[in-house]
Amino acid sequence: MNLSKFLMAGAVAFATLAAPMAQAKDWKTVTITLEGAYAPWNLTNPDGTLGGFEPELAKYLCDHMKVECNLVASDWDGMIPALNAGKFDVIMDALSITEERKKIIDFTIPYAHTHAAFATLKDGPLANAAGSGTVVKLDPGATGVKEIDAMKAAFAGKTIGIQAATVYSKFIYDNFGDIATVREYKTGAERDLDLETGRIDLVFDDAVYLISAFEKANGTLAFTGPEIGGTIFGSGEGLGIRQADTDLRDMFNKAIEAALADGTIKTLSMKWFKTDVTP
Repeated sequence: MNLSKFLMAGAVAFATLAAPMAQAKDWKTVTITLEGAYAPWNLTNPDGTLGGFEPELAKYLCDHMKVECNLVASDWDGMIPALNAGKFDVIMDALSITEERKKIIDFTIPYAHTHAAFATLKDGPLANAAGSGTVVKLDPGATGVKEIDAMKAAFAGKTIGIQAATVYSKFIYDNFGDIATVREYKTGAERDLDLETGRIDLVFDDAVYLISAFEKANGTLAFTGPEIGGTIFGSGEGLGIRQADTDLRDMFNKAIEAALADGTIKTLSMKWFKTDVTP
């Protein structure tokens, strides 16, 4: 056997032996990361602790699994690489389950499913665009949608703010990148402030997040145009987990199923979102 074949055989043998060990990990503690700045999904309290819908749901899930969970805040745009690098075990940050993301990480079943929407100044020239107050359900790759065409006509030449590295940014670039200026932000809060002060014309984000942003802006912001639902942004929000940690994924799946069955997710969503986001 030549050296290259010997090394290859050794690598295969090592991988075969190592795989069962990875599956057999005894999960006593789990580190979950959240942004801590995406209210009401998750937020940072004045005392530095993490609160919101997801931290409270995480407590239920971890209690159900009988494991100790540590919640840590981290930057949104680096979460997936940091997860795969072993910096933490789980992402819980309104992370949409998409086929593209499934190529690099695994997901639990969804624990929520929400719409996305545009927002603008409540008394501004783009308020009450066609379709306001309605919901349009779209599938990936949808084209020729009259509601989208109507918004493109209304928003042509305007500046749309998005949070970088989200499923919503792709939607904006695909549908509005050729008729509007798209400006990316590291956080939603930075972007929302620019909307309030007139430095941008519109923002696009998760609808329940925007409701919270409206409250912080003292009612000066509002939805405009239809909300966008369906599967275009994925099958819902789930926990992001390394592909090797199938045992941890299965543990969380059982806990999420329990939270759905006993109404915990509905109760928490009504508390934090004022609407039921149960998938």
